[in-house]
Amino acid sequence: MDVAAVSMALANIELGTKVGTAMLDKAMNTNEELASGLIQMIDSAAMERSVNPNVGGNLDIRI
Repeated sequence: MDVAAVSMALANIELGTKVGTAMLDKAMNTNEELASGLIQMIDSAAMERSVNPNVGGNLDIRI
């Protein structure tokens, strides 16, 4: 068994693990920011409904 080849393989696995973890962290941060924006949008829509309760109450459809 080639010790250098095993060492390189383990180093590549470790690098892959670190890259995967960094990408997962970035994805989680992005999702957290998106969720925060969604919560703000919901809060602003609730505020609009409390101030003007008839907005969005009717739906006009033509076919």
